[in-house]
Amino acid sequence: MNINEIAKLAGVSRATVSRYLNNGYVSAEKKEKIHRVIEETGYIPSTQAQMLRTKRTGLVGVIIPKINSDSISRIVAGIGDVLHGEGYQLLLATTNNDEKEELEYLQTFQNNHVDGVILCGTIFEKEHKRLLKKYQVPIVIVGQYYKGEACVYHDDCNAAKEVTRLLTKSCKRIAYIGVTPKDKAVGTERRKGFLAALSERSLTEVASEQVQFRMEDGYQAIGRILKKYPDTDGVFCATDHIAIGVLQYLKEKDNKIKVTGMGDSGTATIVEPKLSSVHFYYRESGKEAARVLLEMLETQVKMKKEIKMGYEVIERDSTKNW
Repeated sequence: MNINEIAKLAGVSRATVSRYLNNGYVSAEKKEKIHRVIEETGYIPSTQAQMLRTKRTGLVGVIIPKINSDSISRIVAGIGDVLHGEGYQLLLATTNNDEKEELEYLQTFQNNHVDGVILCGTIFEKEHKRLLKKYQVPIVIVGQYYKGEACVYHDDCNAAKEVTRLLTKSCKRIAYIGVTPKDKAVGTERRKGFLAALSERSLTEVASEQVQFRMEDGYQAIGRILKKYPDTDGVFCATDHIAIGVLQYLKEKDNKIKVTGMGDSGTATIVEPKLSSVHFYYRESGKEAARVLLEMLETQVKMKKEIKMGYEVIERDSTKNW
């Protein structure tokens, strides 16, 4: 079955069938005839032929740092909500927080002619900047601010500052557990907000630990901090995962110091005590990134649109007298 046979069975011209398949104008009567023939015959248009005609593949590459992340899964869900509705399919690439793999996937997607790329960024090295400067595929960065490229990012600094105030209301010796400053959003901006909140009360951090994103890292870090500074009465954690590890340690040791996280993960309301955190609109940020990419694809214009998302501080039991 080919386009000529479809045209013959529907009693229309080949050009009319072609316009129908490529979303061009076709009268309602002819559209119904073509649709009925396609339904009856089970005809599936050639993807390769459509790609040659439209110069589109219908594919969008999405690069993420890891798959087992509550925030990343919400972002990807938001991207899918928008792009699937527009007929695009997602090609998901997981880098396992390896910057070299991220660069390889960026190059692979460009070489294999995806229509666009959405990059859930974490760390941008010099190689990223060189590649992005000459990148030939429309790209949107989500989760990090990146000057010169379209990006959707979160107000990490002010969010961290506001959630830290839940600690500074009653705590005087507050520790910080965060991640590498190479991660501008989670590592640098959240620490900046934390320190700004301490400064408001003329406080200085009692201790600082730089860890990975895992719960066990938070568990081990608070153990080291309390061994050296047993009078610590509050802990700011750069992510919920780190904070949940901290809470586990404190519960085992029957130590009830106050703890905050960031991200409002699904486990924040399951742990005991329930975790005070910041809710970021991750799914909505994914939708926004997809909308920006669609606009770039429709206009064929490289945009440098920057969208900063809002947040909500949610106080739960971990900053109360639990």
